[in-house]
Amino acid sequence: MAQQIVLRAKIILRAGQGDGHGEISRGLGVSKEMSRTWRRRWLALRAQEVSVIDRLKDAPRPGAPATFSVEQITQLYAMACAPPEQYGRPISHWSPQELADELINQGIVETISPRHVGRLLAEADLKPHQTRYWLHPPRTSSSHPKSRRSVRSTSRP
Repeated sequence: MAQQIVLRAKIILRAGQGDGHGEISRGLGVSKEMSRTWRRRWLALRAQEVSVIDRLKDAPRPGAPATFSVEQITQLYAMACAPPEQYGRPISHWSPQELADELINQGIVETISPRHVGRLLAEADLKPHQTRYWLHPPRTSSSHPKSRRSVRSTSRP
C-alpha cells in the first residue's frame, strides 16, 4: 500500500513539473493509462477538501465487501496443507466439501460453500491432493515393509 502511494505521488510530482504521460510512464515504469488515471483523479479531487494521502488512495471498489478475513483464509490454507487425520477426519485427502465442513466445525467460519473453498484454494494455487502427506502417507504399524533386493549391474565397462 505504501509503495503504491509513493508511486502515485511520483506520477503527480512529475506531471506537476510538466512531464508528459509518455515521459512519466517510461521514467517510472508504469503505463500511460496509469499516469493519465492518477493525474485525472488528482485534478478531480483538487476542488474538494481531501487530504493528500486520501487523494492518492484507491477509490472504493464496486461489489460486496470481502466475506472472510485474511486470518480465516489463512486458517483454511493451513488446514488444507495438513493431513486430515490431524483433525480427526478418516479420509486420505481433503476435498472442498470436507474442508468446508471442518472450517464450520472448528468455528473458523459460520458458513462457507465447498465451491467457495475450491475457488480460494485455486486462487492460492493450493492442491491438497498433491501434498506430501497424500503422495507419501506415513506408514502405519499394520503396513509391511517392502523387501529390498540388491540389484547388481551385469554390464562391464
